[in-house]
Amino acid sequence: MRRFAVGDIHGAYKALKEVLIASNFNYDTDKLISVGDTADGWPDVSECFDELLKIKNLVYVMGNHDDWLRNWFNFNSTLPIWTSQGGNATLKNYRDRIKEEGAEFIEPHKKLLDEAPYYYITEDNKCFIHGGYNWHYDIADQSGYDLSWNRHLFATACMWQEWNEKDKPLIIAKHFDEVFIGHTSTCRSHPDMLPVHVSNVWNIDQGAGWEGKLTLIDIDTHEYWQSTLVKKLYPYIKGR
Repeated sequence: MRRFAVGDIHGAYKALKEVLIASNFNYDTDKLISVGDTADGWPDVSECFDELLKIKNLVYVMGNHDDWLRNWFNFNSTLPIWTSQGGNATLKNYRDRIKEEGAEFIEPHKKLLDEAPYYYITEDNKCFIHGGYNWHYDIADQSGYDLSWNRHLFATACMWQEWNEKDKPLIIAKHFDEVFIGHTSTCRSHPDMLPVHVSNVWNIDQGAGWEGKLTLIDIDTHEYWQSTLVKKLYPYIKGR
């Protein structure tokens, strides 16, 4: 089994298909860990969930945008903070499909999000979180809100990288061998749009929800595959 992680997809189904094909991903034998935020942005959110659910060994970690979508599934909640941050595209996608084929297709998507954890730790102590965590405390004691929204872990890791010799980096996420996160897009801070590795943290959100690329990474070899710039895949559509 090869093991992969994918960053924030944000409705970019075309980008998701590109990286899965480029990596020769095997839907039956390989493992994919999503660090969340499949929802909101580009117009194919439900198609992205359909594709992910074809993967036999899928682990799905909750993102903050996914949390908003889950609240719509369960409570019909359409808070302005959600709809203004890509939620309108998600609503249109789901409502259009409901009109065409009924609402039954939503049930597996809802089940996936209802059961999604806010973090996942592998047997070899690699941790996957959407946002980050407070490294001063055990991750199990932290709220889902904090884990899906935290940006301090990545910001501090970047500062430590600047302040210390690169051949002797300080280990910020001391509980784990490696931590893989999304949430904080790096497509503007790191215009090469490559995965960002600082301390023992990997940020694999290269801005697929904006003008950047979707990243899929092999968590054991650190080989990675990236999509075409997503704005080129959806040239006449505004993302988030």
